[in-house]
Amino acid sequence: MPRPPTAETETAEELAAVRPALVPRYTAELPGARAAVLTRLWRALAWEPLPWIAAREPVRDGLVLRMRDGRRLSGPAADPYRTAAYVARVRLDGVPYGDPARLMTDLAVPRGIALAGELGHSVASLALSRAAQPEGTATRIHPDEWPVTDWDWERRVVDGHPYHPACRARPGFSVAEQLAYGPEHGPVVGLGLVPVPAEECLVSGAWPDDLRDGGRLLLPVHPWQAAHVLKIQGETALPARPLMSLRTLAVPGGPHVKTALGTRLTSSVRDISVSSVAASAALSAFGETLAARSGGLLRFTRTLGAATPHSPDLAAVLRESPSAYAGPGERAVPVAALAGTGLPSDPEWLAGLTRLTLTAGLRLLELGVALEAHGQNLLVVLSPSGEPQRLVYRDLADIRVSPARLARHGVPHTGLPARILTDDPVALRRKLFGSLVGGALAATAGSGAALRAALERAVPDLPPGEDLAALREEPLPVKALTLMRLTPDGRGDLWTGMPNPLRG
Repeated sequence: MPRPPTAETETAEELAAVRPALVPRYTAELPGARAAVLTRLWRALAWEPLPWIAAREPVRDGLVLRMRDGRRLSGPAADPYRTAAYVARVRLDGVPYGDPARLMTDLAVPRGIALAGELGHSVASLALSRAAQPEGTATRIHPDEWPVTDWDWERRVVDGHPYHPACRARPGFSVAEQLAYGPEHGPVVGLGLVPVPAEECLVSGAWPDDLRDGGRLLLPVHPWQAAHVLKIQGETALPARPLMSLRTLAVPGGPHVKTALGTRLTSSVRDISVSSVAASAALSAFGETLAARSGGLLRFTRTLGAATPHSPDLAAVLRESPSAYAGPGERAVPVAALAGTGLPSDPEWLAGLTRLTLTAGLRLLELGVALEAHGQNLLVVLSPSGEPQRLVYRDLADIRVSPARLARHGVPHTGLPARILTDDPVALRRKLFGSLVGGALAATAGSGAALRAALERAVPDLPPGEDLAALREEPLPVKALTLMRLTPDGRGDLWTGMPNPLRG
């Protein structure tokens, strides 16, 4: 009986039709892509509170997971902060598995089949993304060869999320669409402009004159969204370059345009809620207030305007480019792209980045604001020689804000959406520490040992306080990304505690 098609074979067939010359490189990249996704999955199996795992037992040559049905899953010792692919295979009751999708299928856990499909797409898309990179692409970039444009920096984050097993899953995107819209492929994307009567739109901030046509607003729409969700055929009117998030694009010489994209990428469906449009101007003004309190360490990209005809499927947000906050010779670099520069291999440099980001993050947390400072939202401004100077933060939609802490410091929060307000210190610390330490810094360090060394150098220089004490003493909170994908929709973020690198 022939084997049913897999995401890998389907991608190969589509690729043969649209770009046959790329097929050999795609095929060659598949083993590494499987190991990369399996490594991320093994991290989740080793550390997340998955209900069908009864016990985890360290052994001399690795780790054994005992499942509640009596089966045993074994693999290497799991470093929760390592980013390099080091898991080539695991064994389920002695049977070796190198394919994460097949492993998840045979684990036969609730909702595992759906996740297995995402893992298969993640492997195939990751192999495609790697295959499309120029041959001989350097893993370390000398400052003289650093990219000049923001989109060129962001296209270098080829592997996607450093810890999510669905790091490159793009369900609903054909191979041709991935090549046409994926930032790592370096395309120019033609955004359509959909005319909507101004009186039918919710507008926050100032909508620019060059995106108006008489009494109508011209709303930028991603071509994938136009074809698959809106079911319209629009003319290309605004060439732009896709950024790391795929749905946000840089208009050369202009703003960054965040578009609605009604498909699931990694964990979330990327539409733009009406409430987020309504709150965008207030959040932008709040960001300017925070920047003034940061001691010059942190700036926030301003939202220039946002608009929607009261539909999450047709909306757009216009933001400043973070490069506006870089001086002559400086570069505003997403933290997710730093590993490719080679800079983090210098322990002192990594400690300096850690000191800068924690100083700014803890200062705002004391003030009452927990940033979601993961490697995509947080950028560091590098000097011409590569030294971290200050930070830029974009997209305030998912921060958490403590009214009580703000009140203590005399900071107003009028107009902020209720969903981001909380005085719970656990929720505030989860947001900051999970994204910054367990996400951005851990992925930049690349291993638990490097992260620990950087924190040990940086933490003694930070001002004491209850939040810093929690960072030093408590398990490090991170999102339980795989548990979230195996849990029915509507539960929101789920968390787990990783070993605290400051406690060895």
